[in-house]
Amino acid sequence: MRPLPEIYLRLASIYKEHGFSLYMIGGTSRDFLLGIDPADFDFVTDATPEQEKAFLPEANYRFACFGSIKAKVDGVSVDITTLREEEGYADHRHPTKIRFITDLKKDSLRRDFTINAIYVDTDGKVIDFHDGLSDLKNRVIRFIGDPHTRIKEDPLRILRARRFASRLGFTIESESLHAMEELEDQLSLLSPDKVLMESKKV
Repeated sequence: MRPLPEIYLRLASIYKEHGFSLYMIGGTSRDFLLGIDPADFDFVTDATPEQEKAFLPEANYRFACFGSIKAKVDGVSVDITTLREEEGYADHRHPTKIRFITDLKKDSLRRDFTINAIYVDTDGKVIDFHDGLSDLKNRVIRFIGDPHTRIKEDPLRILRARRFASRLGFTIESESLHAMEELEDQLSLLSPDKVLMESKKV
């Protein structure tokens, strides 16, 4: 395996000094495993935002209520999210209830696609609960769990699936594609600006 990103290792060492873990996740681990230099840095931790304030006082805590903070390492912005469980999506985008947890598997269940739910630790160990590695190898986009449920939680995932398929040259597996086509009208529930922004990325 090629070397882990220096930005990740430097930040993870800070977390370790304070008794916490930090993992690569989402597009960061996905692109890393594909041999692509990550365009963005997404990490997860078992530290809560309140605990992070003790050793990352300069971070942006605007969305700390969702367990999400932004920090800078050598001028590069990184997103760090506390491991969590979610319930309810009243606005079809954001959960109405969040619980901070320390269980990676439970955190993985709230994520969109198998290839975006692969955790990588500082030793390069890959933690994969949903066969994301297999889907990376076979170049497949697949929702975690029931695709209808994932889409109803956040219809923008329809466009995200298309974006990843286009960008990576992957195929959307049949059950996921069927659900996307069936629930296409759910996009009308979202902000037109948000849909337009994601559509431009596709």
